Amino acid sequence: MPRYSYMGRPLKVSPDELRPQSEKLHKVLAGAGLGSRRDMEELIMQGRVSINGQPAQVGDRVKQGDVVKVNGRVVRLTWKKVLPRVLVYHKPEGEIVSRDDPEGRPSVFDNLPPVRGGRWITVGRLDFNTEGLLIFTTDGELANRLSHPRYEVEREYAVRVLGELGADKMRMLLDGVELDDGIAQIDSIVPAGGEGVNQWYRLIIREGRNREVRRLMEHVGLTVSRLIRVRFGPVAMPPRLKRGMREELPEAEVEALLDWCGIGKGGEATHADEKPPAPEPATSKIGHPYRRRHLNRGER
Repeated sequence: MPRYSYMGRPLKVSPDELRPQSEKLHKVLAGAGLGSRRDMEELIMQGRVSINGQPAQVGDRVKQGDVVKVNGRVVRLTWKKVLPRVLVYHKPEGEIVSRDDPEGRPSVFDNLPPVRGGRWITVGRLDFNTEGLLIFTTDGELANRLSHPRYEVEREYAVRVLGELGADKMRMLLDGVELDDGIAQIDSIVPAGGEGVNQWYRLIIREGRNREVRRLMEHVGLTVSRLIRVRFGPVAMPPRLKRGMREELPEAEVEALLDWCGIGKGGEATHADEKPPAPEPATSKIGHPYRRRHLNRGER
């Protein structure tokens, strides 16, 4: 049945579509690839973000046509609900996970494809001497959901050590050991073969501390001779992806990854502490005048 305006004329769009749509400022900035939502809130609190020339406040909302600046530079905001880009890369040893390095070492960002109106964000990090799966995305909230310690996303590694990891040492690692930055532990560890003094193991951790796997092994008296990350959360490194190769995930896999993280299409996160706005009460002024009178008569 067609919808009608107050004057009885047919409406081509619903009344909700006639209202200007707005989004929370920190959410839109994160969707533009500038960082996580938490990072964007910090920028806003530091007074580095403005809306139409006025200092922004945490909780402000923006709509199409608003001019948003970060550090005095206009930010191109994306309003169309589009999927973020996700790239998997087999990082070789000898590359640094940073855009700026005083020593001039090769960077994982050197050969990435360009991103229009955004930038690549790394999901977690890998040490200079560690190889394996590295994930890049253009969405700050997705990167935060995968890498922040509060979400405890699994990281699986193949580690080769000099010597054998006995049952007593395995139990020690599973129970947790005291490192310089607090207690650390592994979720699981299983032998994966090897020859002589070089033994392979597959282990899973849920944190991304600096050199965590190497420090855990050093704590039990073993030296890591090779370390490869093979999985990060639901994303496993494809066997066809050789060292130095990259591959962009298709849209179906990106949608599945967003669902796994609890994020809707276009970066709509389902935070427990971020409730959607309450729907506006229905108004009896929508519809044909005759039908409106008829309905109102029935409510009496």
